[in-house]
Amino acid sequence: MMTKPYKFRSFWLAAVLIAAVALFVVPGFVHAQGCVMCYQSAASSGARLIRALKSGIIVLILPPLCLLGLFARMTYLRRNYFGGDASSEDSSADTMP
Repeated sequence: MMTKPYKFRSFWLAAVLIAAVALFVVPGFVHAQGCVMCYQSAASSGARLIRALKSGIIVLILPPLCLLGLFARMTYLRRNYFGGDASSEDSSADTMP
C-alpha cells in the first residue's frame, strides 16, 4: 500500500515529465507565433534590450503560474472536503429534537 506523500510525488513527477515531453514534441513554429513588427523590432535591437525583453517575459509569467499552482494545491488538498459521509448526516438528523 502506497502512502499519500508517495502518490503526491509520483503525480507531480509524471506531470513534469509530460510537460517536458510536450515541450520538445511541439514544433518550434508554434512557439514563434507573434506579430511581425514586434519580431523585427526585437531582432534589430541590441543584446541588452533582448535580455531585458526575456526578463520581462519571465517576470510577467511568474505570478499567474504561482497563483495557478496555489489554486491547484488547494483544490488537491480539499478534494474530499465537501464529499462527507451521507450516513453521518442522517444519524445526526435523527438525534435532533
